[in-house]
Amino acid sequence: MTGTNTTAPLYRDPTSTVDDRALDLLSRMTVEEKVGQMMQLDAREDLPEQVLRQHVGSILHASPERLAIAHELVAQTRLQIPLIVGEDCIHGHSFFEGATIFPTQLGMAASWDPDLLERVARATAKEVAATGVHWTFSPVLCIARDLRWGRINETFGEDPFLIGELASAMVRGYQGDGPNDTTAILATAKHFAGYSETQGGRDASEADISRRKLRSWFLPPFERVAKEGCRTFMLGYQTTDGVPITINDWLLNDVLRGEWGYTGTLITDWDNVGRMVWEQQVQPDYAHAAAAAVKAGNDMVMTTPGFFHGALEAIERGLLVEEDLDPAVSRILRLKFEFGLFENPRHPDASRIDTVLASEPHRTLNREAARRSLVLLRNDGTLPLLNAPDEDAPALSEATPRRVAVVGPLADDAQTQLGDWAGSSGQADWLPNGHPRDMITTTLDGLRLACPADWTIDYAEGANILTLDDDPEGAFFPDGQPRPPLVVPCPPDEKMIAAAVSAARQSDVAVVVVGDRIELVGEGRSTATLELIGGQNALIDAIAETGTPFVLVLLASKPLVLPPSAERAAALLWAANPGMEGGQAIAEVLLGIVEPSGRLPISFARHAGQQPTYYNQIRGQHGNRYADLTQSPAYAFGEGLSYTTVEYDNLRIIGDEYGLDGTVQAEVTVTNTGTRPTREVVQVYIRDQVTSVSWADKELKTYRLVELNPGESQLVSIELDVADCTLVDANATRRVEPGTFELLVGPSSRNEVLLAAPFSVLASG
Repeated sequence: MTGTNTTAPLYRDPTSTVDDRALDLLSRMTVEEKVGQMMQLDAREDLPEQVLRQHVGSILHASPERLAIAHELVAQTRLQIPLIVGEDCIHGHSFFEGATIFPTQLGMAASWDPDLLERVARATAKEVAATGVHWTFSPVLCIARDLRWGRINETFGEDPFLIGELASAMVRGYQGDGPNDTTAILATAKHFAGYSETQGGRDASEADISRRKLRSWFLPPFERVAKEGCRTFMLGYQTTDGVPITINDWLLNDVLRGEWGYTGTLITDWDNVGRMVWEQQVQPDYAHAAAAAVKAGNDMVMTTPGFFHGALEAIERGLLVEEDLDPAVSRILRLKFEFGLFENPRHPDASRIDTVLASEPHRTLNREAARRSLVLLRNDGTLPLLNAPDEDAPALSEATPRRVAVVGPLADDAQTQLGDWAGSSGQADWLPNGHPRDMITTTLDGLRLACPADWTIDYAEGANILTLDDDPEGAFFPDGQPRPPLVVPCPPDEKMIAAAVSAARQSDVAVVVVGDRIELVGEGRSTATLELIGGQNALIDAIAETGTPFVLVLLASKPLVLPPSAERAAALLWAANPGMEGGQAIAEVLLGIVEPSGRLPISFARHAGQQPTYYNQIRGQHGNRYADLTQSPAYAFGEGLSYTTVEYDNLRIIGDEYGLDGTVQAEVTVTNTGTRPTREVVQVYIRDQVTSVSWADKELKTYRLVELNPGESQLVSIELDVADCTLVDANATRRVEPGTFELLVGPSSRNEVLLAAPFSVLASG
C-alpha cells in the first residue's frame, strides 16, 4: 500500500521567504488563474462566476454579506489563494454602517496639519481593518485646477507642496507599522498622473500637458509618497498626448519604476482597460487592450470583466505569451504574502468591529478634524455669537436671550453634510438611506445643542436645490455602469422663502446654510457653473432684504460663487463637507466656543469665467485682469480669519548668501494683537527673481503652525533647504538655478500681506 504524501506545498510554508513562496505558487498556477489574479471585480455582480470561474484576485464594493460569501467561495478553489479586499475608504470607512465619517479630504486640508491627517488615517485604518477590508483607494494627490471639475472635493487643494505633506501623512496613518500590523491597510496614491488637468473641467478629458509641466507640478507629490513607501498607485482615466495613462510607458516605466525605483503595485482605475475599447477607442478589442495593459506594467485591473477572456485571447493570438503575466502576478502574490493573508486572511472581526467602529476616541478625533476644517472668510464682528457687542457689555449668553433663525436647504441635510464617497453617494447599494441619522449632527442640531438654554432656535428650509431627470442617452454606459441622472435646478418657492423671511425678521441673527448636493459632485459630475443652484440665490437675496444680520455657512464640496447679496452677510464660513460631527463643529465656531483656525487650501473664484484661479500661476501675460473682471480671486490660497488679529514683523534672514547645499535660515516675529487665542499658519513662499524658463511667481515651500495666546509674541524660526528652491528647466530637469531669490512670509498667498527678504544662491560653495 502506497502512503499519501501530506507535505504541504512550499507556498503554504510561512517560514519560507516571500520570494520563494511567490515563485512556488506561480509555478503551480494555470494561465487562467494567473489572469484572474490580475483582476479586481465588483462584488455587487456574480461572485460565484468571479471567484470560481474567473479566479479573481481582488474584489471591491463588498457588503458584509457579500464578503462572507466571497471568502466561502475562495475556500472551494484549487489553490485557495486569499482575496485582497479593496474599498473606497476615502474619508473614513465610507460604506460600512456605523463607521466614523470624517470631513472630506479638501476639508481636512484646511487644517494644514499633517499630524491631524495621520491620526485620521490611523483611525480609519483601524475601523477598515476590523471589517475585513485590506486596501483603501486613498489618498488623492491630484492638484485642483479648474473648480468646475467634479472631484475637487477629493483633492488636498491646489499646491503641490501641501499635497505632498498631507498625502504622506495619510499614507503613514493607513499603513501603520507595516504589513505585519493587523490594524494596517494598504494606501493608494491616485490618480497617477495629471488627471486633474481637465479641459473645461470635464471629468477624464484629455490632459493637454507636457512632460515638463508634469514634472513641474503634478509629479512631485507622487514622488514624495513613493519614497514614503505607499504600497500601491492607481492610474488616472485620462489620455495625455493621446496615450491613455494605463499604457503610458514613459510615466509607468521610465519615471515611476525607473527613475523613482518604485516596486509597489499598480492598479488601474475603474474599467480603464475597457475604456480603451469602448470610450477612448484606441484599441480595437479586449484582446489588444489586455495585451497593451499587461505589457505596460499594470498589475491589478479594476472592474474590466472583459479582461479575463481578452487576455486569454491575446495569448491565443500571439499578442501575449503566458510569461508576460508573471511579473504582475508575482507582485500581487508577494503583496498577499507580505500582508500575511495566507496565514491570516484578515476576515471581519466582530469583537473588533464592536470595539473600534465609531469609538469615543474616534468621535473625539472627528470633532477635532471638523473644527479644524472650517474656514472663516469674512466677519464684521457679528461672530462669535456669544461675544459681547462691546468690551464693556456682558457676554450675550449672560444678557438678553437671543433668537436665531436657522434657514437654508442644507441646514438639516445630514447625508449631504458627509459629502461624496459616503453612504448616500451612490456607490453602496447596501446603504440605500445612507449612514445612520443619529450619528450625524447637522448645523441645526449643533445650534440646538450648543446655544444657551434660554435662546430660541427657529428653522425654515427656505429653498429646494434640485430634482433629477433621466439622461436622454440612456440609463447605462456601454460598459454597463449607470449614467448619473441629469440635474434639474428647482425654481424659487415663494412660500418657502416667505417662511424663512418671517423667521429671520423675528430673530436677532439668521444662519443661512447653502451649498451643493451630492448629485453635483464626483466622477462624471463636473459642473458648467460654480453658482448656487435652485432657489438658494433667491433665498439669500430675500434674507439680505430683511435687515437682520445674517451669517452664511457655505456647506459646499468646493469653492462656489455667491450672489451679490452675499456681500451683505455679516460673516461667511466655508464648511466643505465636514462629516458626521460637522454640525457641532459649525455651531461651536459660530458661537465662539471654538476658535476658527482653518486656512484655504484652494482659491475661491469670483466667477466661473476666471478659471483657473490657483495662486502659483506662471508669470507673463498682458496685464493682470480681464477687460470685464479682475483675475484676483474672491478668497486666496492660504486665507482664513480667526477671532483675533495677528501681525507679522521683523522678517530677518540670517546671512544673505547660500551655497547649493546650504540651508536658508530666517526668523519672523508673529504677534497676537487681539483678545482671543489663535492657531496661526505662518506661510513661507519663495520667489525666484530671474529664471531661465517661465516659472511661477511664488511657491509655498514650508509653513509653521503657531499657537498664540492674546497679546503673545513668538519669534518663529524658519529653515529652508536651498535644494528645495528648484524649478524645472527647458530640458525638463528639476534643479536650483543660482541667483537672487525672495523669501516671502505671511498669513496667506496674497502679495500685499507678505513680508519679503532677499537672499542669493551661489553657483558653488
